[in-house]
Order: sequence, then structure tokens, then C-alpha cells
Amino acid sequence: MENLFSYLAFFFFIILIIKLLYHRNPNLPPSPFSLPIIGHFHLLKQPVFKSLETLSLKYGPVLFLKFGSRPVLVVSSPSAVEECLSKNDIIFANRPRTMAGDILTYNSIVLAWTPYGHLWRNLRRIVNLQIFSKKSLQNVFNIREEEVYSLLRMVFKVSKGDPKKVEFRYFSSLLMFNVIMRMVTGKPCVGEEAASTDLGKQQLKDMKSIIFAFLSMNICDHFPILRWVGYKGLEKSMVGLQWKRDRFLTNLIEEIKQMNTSHSENEKRTLIESLLSLHESESEFYSDVFVKSIILVMFTAGTDTTATTMEWAMSLLLNHPEVLQKVKAEIVNQVGHGRLLKDSDLDKLPYLRSVVNETLRLYPPTPLLLPHCSAEDCTVGGYTVPKGTTLLVNAWAVHRDPKQWEEPNSFKPERFEGFSGEREGFRFFPFGIGRRACPGAGLGQRVILLALGALIQCFDWERLDKEMVDMNLASGYLVSKAKPLEALCSPLHSMENLLFHH
Repeated sequence: MENLFSYLAFFFFIILIIKLLYHRNPNLPPSPFSLPIIGHFHLLKQPVFKSLETLSLKYGPVLFLKFGSRPVLVVSSPSAVEECLSKNDIIFANRPRTMAGDILTYNSIVLAWTPYGHLWRNLRRIVNLQIFSKKSLQNVFNIREEEVYSLLRMVFKVSKGDPKKVEFRYFSSLLMFNVIMRMVTGKPCVGEEAASTDLGKQQLKDMKSIIFAFLSMNICDHFPILRWVGYKGLEKSMVGLQWKRDRFLTNLIEEIKQMNTSHSENEKRTLIESLLSLHESESEFYSDVFVKSIILVMFTAGTDTTATTMEWAMSLLLNHPEVLQKVKAEIVNQVGHGRLLKDSDLDKLPYLRSVVNETLRLYPPTPLLLPHCSAEDCTVGGYTVPKGTTLLVNAWAVHRDPKQWEEPNSFKPERFEGFSGEREGFRFFPFGIGRRACPGAGLGQRVILLALGALIQCFDWERLDKEMVDMNLASGYLVSKAKPLEALCSPLHSMENLLFHH
């Protein structure tokens, strides 16, 4: 055994000497000293985006790292982001190959993970046309309104009388799952009567456990030998999860097929019905597998990220009651107390939109955008980036860059008054940017604005005590320490009649 350790020590010593003597490409971006085999993994702590921000502050906004066998480029300035996702957008339009991508995305058919090319362009066209176009979003405004009003009734039932403690995360998650499920199948995920029961809560929990999976890279992607030896059963677990997800999605499609509902030309259809009806004209892109891949991305990209943003926004408003009162005053001035807020009112509420934008700046749904991968050698910031390099865009760092934002860590919705996406350029991109930006941003924002506005219109909200909501624990950035947001809620007397009878 002593000889074995001696050989291992000698082996690592030789690798270290070679590394010290080896003169790497002098034109690679700046990089900290790396260790043999593991590269820069020893420099990372949770949450990773904050560790990368710290490294970027020391080594610059264009940073080259090695995570095991994978080269990684980290960018954290608007100019570097623009160079990667505008000038070199096609080069970085691919995703890195991962074990999760192979197993959990129908062999990379799911839009967010599909390689750039003919298939991706067709999937993007289908999704934009059938789901996220302006006309499509307008066609389902009634679903958004009905589910938000259902949410108001549920919150009203649990908050009547003295101010009651409400678990905000559960209700925001339930809203988003019900909106997406109704768009996909025509029925909510959890009915209004079951929502406040243990059975309803368990239904939502079970669905989350099937739908959500970490698609980004895991330890086996950086050290391929671990996949070969079945490290911790990760691959086996993913295969089992995908089997459950496929069965769930298959059941949704089969249920719609068995209904065999006929529709008039102008009658609204569910997403599954719309996609299946196009099978004959483009069978290649409307097979059951493709339909399942589109449904899957609706749930994975459109539920938890939106619900979490709602939770961040309410947490910030509870910590800044003067902003909450300003939002409430805007809604009263534009809508009043005689009716509930509608989807068509949202364009008249610029301050509410500024609150949501400021929330997205401080707490982007994906602080490190989904990874990209370079298809060929390119230049970023004057440095050479080799083919096959994984690109990580640190939205968290750019959104809090003091060179770009005055008092970057402060919650100031006023900074977004008169906001223009073109004016902000590459310093604000909560939903990504370039070809691989999230196509569902418009849907997510409209649901957040409508739900948040309606909850503020109908209820008084307060913190549980004098202590500020801990923004480090309020949501899922630190998953192991995540604490659901709870708040005191009481219906406004002027709205009780509407809530009771609506």
C-alpha cells in the first residue's frame, strides 16, 4: 500500500512539473493557477456565480478556466457579452454535450438544448408561432386572467379575518403550473378545491419531482471516467427520471387523443391539440416525441423560474413598504376598486413593470445563463478562445456591475422608468440574449405582472415581524438553505365583495 501511495505521489509530481514548464498559448484569456486533473474546481464555492464574480474581479471580465477536462470561458461585462452573443453569436449558438442533455432531452430534441442548425430553427419557429407570438399570447389571455383570479380566491379563503400567514412560494408555483397545464391540456394541474389540501400540495410536489431536472453540466461531464464507472448512480437515476417524465407526457397526449374533440375554425384549442392537428402537414416536426419535447420545455422553462421571480419581487416589496405603497397607488389610480385588474391594464402600470425589471436585475432567474459552446476558434476581448470551450455568461455579475449601475445592490425600481431594451444594450438580459434567448420571456412577464398586481390590488401584505426578509434565503439560489417566503396577508375591505363573488 505504501508503494501505491508513493507511485501516486510521484505521478502527480510529474504532472505538476510538466504543467509548470509547459508554456501555454500566451493569447488565452487570463487564468488563475490550476491544479492537475481537477483544474480550477478548488476555487469554486456555492453559489458558483458569486465565486466566478470574485474571480472575474481579480482576473478580468474575460476569464479562462479548466473544470476537469473541459475548458471554460467566463464573461462578466457588457462588452464581453456583446462580443460573445452578438459578434460571435453563431459560433457560440451550440450547447456543450452533457450526460443530462443526452438522457433528459429526448437526445437533445428539447429546444433549450438542441444543437444549432436546421432542427433548432424549425423547433424555434414552431414554438414562436404556436405559443409565444403576440397573437398566440393574446389568444390565451383568458387563461392567465382566470388562473390569477382563482389564485386570489384561494388566498382570500386562507386570509379572511385577522392577517394570516401565507406561504407565498406554494401559491406562486401553483399559479404557474396551472397556467401552463391549462395551455397544454385545457385543465389545471391542481383544482381550486384541492389546492389548500394536503393532497393538492402533494400533487404539485410530485409533479415538480418529475418535471424538474438539472440540465447543466455535472461532475461526470468534467471527468468522463466517472460516467464509465457509474459514479453514485447518477446516470441510472437520470434514466429512471426520464422514464417517469416520458410516461407522464405520454399520458397527457393520449388523453387528448382519446377525447377526439372537434373544433370549429375559430374555436381555441389546447397546445397539444394544435400540435397534433399539424402532424399530417409536417409529420417530421409534429410526431409525439417532438410534441413531448415542446411540452417539456414549457414546464421546465415556464414554471419555476417565473414563480421564483414572483417570490423575489414580493420579498423585495415587503422589505421596501414605500415601494409597495407606490405600486398600490398606481393600481388604484389606473384600475380602482370597482373591478379586478385585467391583462389589458398592464400597459398602464409602468411602475409595476419597473419593480419587476428591477427584481430581474437583482435576481435574474438564471444567474449563470445556460452554457454555450464554441463551434470553432474565435476571439473575445482580444484573446483566443479555442473550439469546444464552454461559455458561461455571468448575468448576476453584469447586473450588479458598479460601472454599469448606480448603487447596483440597492432596490431602486425608478432606474427602469422609461426603460428601453435597446437602450440597456448588453447590461440587462434576465432571459438571455442572442439566438438562444428564452422565447417565453413575454409570457412569463405578463403572468408575473398580472398576478403581482392583482395580489397587491386585493390584499395588504406585511412581513411576519420587524425583521427584514433574508434575501439570501428567500428563494432557490442557495438550494440547501432555501426558505419559502411567508408573509402576513389580509383582504382589503374594499375588495372583499369582488373576491367573494368573482
